[in-house]
Amino acid sequence: MITVKRLFRIFPALVFCMAFCFAVAHIYTAGFGELDKAGRAMERDLLARAAAGGLRIIGPNTIGTYAPASGLSPTAGAQPEPEIHLRPNRAAKYEVVAAALASARRAGLNNIETMVTDGEDLDVVEASFDAAICRLGLMLFPDPLRGLRQMFGALKPGGTACVMVFSEPARNPCVAILASTALKHAGLPARDPFEPGGLFSLGKPGLIDDLFNAAGFSRVATTKVAAPFHAPSVQDYLAFARTSAGPIQQILSQLDDVARAAAWVEIADKLSAFSTAGAWQGPNELLLTAGRR
Repeated sequence: MITVKRLFRIFPALVFCMAFCFAVAHIYTAGFGELDKAGRAMERDLLARAAAGGLRIIGPNTIGTYAPASGLSPTAGAQPEPEIHLRPNRAAKYEVVAAALASARRAGLNNIETMVTDGEDLDVVEASFDAAICRLGLMLFPDPLRGLRQMFGALKPGGTACVMVFSEPARNPCVAILASTALKHAGLPARDPFEPGGLFSLGKPGLIDDLFNAAGFSRVATTKVAAPFHAPSVQDYLAFARTSAGPIQQILSQLDDVARAAAWVEIADKLSAFSTAGAWQGPNELLLTAGRR
């Protein structure tokens, strides 16, 4: 079971389910056809994508069966306090890991191990994993080939790696607007969108496949995935971007509060072009690449 806290994160989660050939996805989240015309259109889009990917959907809007915010658990009875395995002095101070540990405790899971390590120098046992997943991260690696080789080495023979990255800038206008406007307000020159470590660095056609092959993977395949970002309004999208778009935050961090606010105002104005009747939908295209050791 995969749970997401916000409605607009369901579509990326659905892509992962299809990538790993899940048979069924049970969607508890509300906010679809029971609300309004926009919600009904979103629900039709959701079901059409699932059908195209061979995924059966139970739901959406089966809320009440399981409500994470209430603290209810899908498992019956009291759950023992889980034993969480940490690499000493490395993981606990990272918020994302702390959040993962909290989620594991709430779910009553006691077989979860978390660690913080360099993606280009994984501190794991050779050939010990069945699968490796990297969602919207590999393109930020200074040396993505090295990162893929680390994944390859961590996988058991027959294991699979699956990576999701942004495709070309033209296919991701919202992300491109975020980056270009942030650079402008920071007084920085426009960058080559395909330079190493950038958001679109692996979006050049054929590049991600070449890297997978160079890392040693076989049966490499890349699928283009249309993943429009649905949000109630442009401000909701910006709230998400402010907390998740690390590269943009880094660019704007050198500005004072007034200048930073001005940058976000211009970004909001440009992104308002993607507002629809009663909602906001930003075009996005992702590349989903899988390979086998």
